Amino acid sequence: MVMGELTQETELLIVGGGPGGYAAAFRAADLGMDVTVVSQDPKPGGVCLHTGCIPSKTLLYLAELIMDARRAADMGVTFGPPHIDIDGVRAFKNSVTDKLAGGLVNLFNRRGVQWIQARAEFEDSGRVRLHGGDISRFKFKHAIVASGSHTVSPKNIRLEPRGRVMDSTGALELPDIPESLLVVGGGYVALELGSVYAALGSRVTLIVHRDRLIRGADPDLVEPLKRKLLEVFEAVHFNTELEALQEEKDWVQVTFKGNAPEPRARFDRVLIAVGRRPNTDGLGLERTQVTLTEHGFIQADDRQRTSDPRIYAVGDVVGGTMLAHKAMREGKVAAEVIAGLPSAFDAKAIPAVVYTDPQIAWCGLTEEEAERQKRPIRVARFPWKVSGRALSMGTPQGFTKMIVDPGTQRILGLGIVGRGAEGLIAEGVLAVEMGALAEDVALSIHAHPTLSETEGEAAEVFLGTATHILPSRKKSR
Repeated sequence: MVMGELTQETELLIVGGGPGGYAAAFRAADLGMDVTVVSQDPKPGGVCLHTGCIPSKTLLYLAELIMDARRAADMGVTFGPPHIDIDGVRAFKNSVTDKLAGGLVNLFNRRGVQWIQARAEFEDSGRVRLHGGDISRFKFKHAIVASGSHTVSPKNIRLEPRGRVMDSTGALELPDIPESLLVVGGGYVALELGSVYAALGSRVTLIVHRDRLIRGADPDLVEPLKRKLLEVFEAVHFNTELEALQEEKDWVQVTFKGNAPEPRARFDRVLIAVGRRPNTDGLGLERTQVTLTEHGFIQADDRQRTSDPRIYAVGDVVGGTMLAHKAMREGKVAAEVIAGLPSAFDAKAIPAVVYTDPQIAWCGLTEEEAERQKRPIRVARFPWKVSGRALSMGTPQGFTKMIVDPGTQRILGLGIVGRGAEGLIAEGVLAVEMGALAEDVALSIHAHPTLSETEGEAAEVFLGTATHILPSRKKSR
């Protein structure tokens, strides 16, 4: 048999090496399974590590440093204008991803998980054909599809590699710092990368086809960020769409439809960040019993089982919240179910974080969801303008709000807008998951002065016992 026709067997085959895939692989290996991961990428980590979460957060931290230096002027400390060494910035970003990827490779080796760089295509419910590798086929007992998702662009807009019209991957390459940048989209990626380029010196124009930013977050949480973006961006146009664009050698000619003040404009670069779609095309799933939705997502239950008893699915390919930490949990659930453990994805609070300035984070029930469900709630807000820690940092623009069941006092959700929201949301996740009462959080002593103290005070606002603001009404007991 020639090398190109080699067939191997594995107990568990995982298609995709991103957070969902490698989390599943590691958990399955720890449970004693023989595991093989197939990915088109040379190293594990997926989009999140190489072209998404990690590089974007690395650049956002640098943007935060620049913004902090400007903010320090109001505190009596003045720094000169930043000198941006774009090659140095790229090198630092790449060093972060390389270190993390190297750590994952080490964990693959130490756990005995086989990594194969190839494209997988299902031949049936028990075999895949590999394209581009030394092994042509794998037989498996079980498989987990964790193939992730890809960026999409508006109709009639074609993204050329290294062109002036970029997706998020191209923008994270930092080809240069354009004098003018058009950002199309109103979600996480658009606002985060727009903020990075604005901090680096670009004049950023944002267009959003709806009348709001960050779908899924309550409007009051977004409002402080909206006000800040109106300051740091050149312009923000709502209810505006990209009708057409023409890429020239030195600029991009853009035509708008909607509320933009001028129907045409020129930009040095354009960033398209309007959403993602699942990577299910070309996997050969039609040769299995797996069922797809009309939008191409794999249908899976709370144990990550598909309609094919031998195939599971996790991460972006199953839809819902497209976040790495959700994918990791789903990957572990799938591995545990395959191993025969009583596991299920039953999270009540999946934290969402927008790493802008200010940051936004929320978990559990939102006000808008409660309104749609016609569910009675009480909302307790604690403004950061009376937080000693927020004022000492020069970041009073924000608040913490707690969504509580008025009958049981159970905490149903938490929302935070302000500095460090990414870490503060963890207390809210724990409170929702454990079924904590507002009194539980209020009676837990929070260090003073800290930003986490605002969560304790939000609970006290609900109880009518807040120290640093007057109660809205006297609480009878």
